[in-house]
Amino acid sequence: MAKVMPQTNPLAALGAYMGAHGFAVDLTARDLKVTNAQVSECSGEVSYASDTITCRKRDDDGGRKWFFNSSGEPITEVERVADAALMIRSDLSGRAPAGGGQ
Repeated sequence: MAKVMPQTNPLAALGAYMGAHGFAVDLTARDLKVTNAQVSECSGEVSYASDTITCRKRDDDGGRKWFFNSSGEPITEVERVADAALMIRSDLSGRAPAGGGQ
């Protein structure tokens, strides 16, 4: 039986999740660019079709790691990959996340 190792790179985990849901992803050593190829930035449908996500400690949360968008706004804790993906997908599609979101 193979041993399952915990994910050590939260951006890689988020990138894999977003990629599996049809988004183009570009992972670098510092960030993750997520692009929704289904919309055009010039279409007026959304304010932007891509975003660059970073991961860093959040001082006001005891130094726990969080995902942040390119505006520097916190998305969610790195353990909540599916929640982060939902918020990013919502931002890149111009729709509010299910349940009201932010």
